[in-house]
Amino acid sequence: MSDGASETTRRIPAEAAKRRPVSPLLKLALEFGPLAIFFFANSYGDRLFHVAEDRRIFVATGIFIVASLVALALSRALMGYLPRMAIVNAIVVTVFGGLTLALDDAFFIKVKPTIVNTLFGCVLLGGLVFGRSLLSLVLETVLQLDAEGWRKLTFRWGVFFFVLAALNEVVWRTQTQDFWVAFKVWGVMPLTMVFALAQTPLILKHEIKPAKIEE
Repeated sequence: MSDGASETTRRIPAEAAKRRPVSPLLKLALEFGPLAIFFFANSYGDRLFHVAEDRRIFVATGIFIVASLVALALSRALMGYLPRMAIVNAIVVTVFGGLTLALDDAFFIKVKPTIVNTLFGCVLLGGLVFGRSLLSLVLETVLQLDAEGWRKLTFRWGVFFFVLAALNEVVWRTQTQDFWVAFKVWGVMPLTMVFALAQTPLILKHEIKPAKIEE
């Protein structure tokens, strides 16, 4: 077994020791909760906060920022660590949401998914160009794959992020604001879950079993 694989197996117990068992439903709530709150705040902001209909997106954006930061804090308190993706998401929501509120322009919150997904796609595919499967840095405590498995999985996710970026551009530029919010909340998440499940055969084919790691 290579030195890189040995280092990975030594890191796993240390990382796992920091984690606290959390139910899948709670993890889903922490990840999906801020988006759901964003949707409902945009849908009912005029009635709940007595703002003009065209101002709902700004109220929803402010609430989205707070909800994302609260979810990040709860993740740390309940899970015992801060997931990398949650940190990135909270930072990006705060930056682009802050620009939306400061400049009074919904363009920034609408273009955020495009920029974020493009960035993720570039990082993953760019890493492959330099021989690095960077997805393993995020998922190595959850999945144990051989080198070929990580390369293939990283490539597929990199391409998928570019697809999400293109979809976001098409939707926000051609559809109503309410449709875009609904798509962002109720369209992207199911698409991502279906794509993730579709990777199961690849994961099973390249998974390194515990007994094989010990060898």
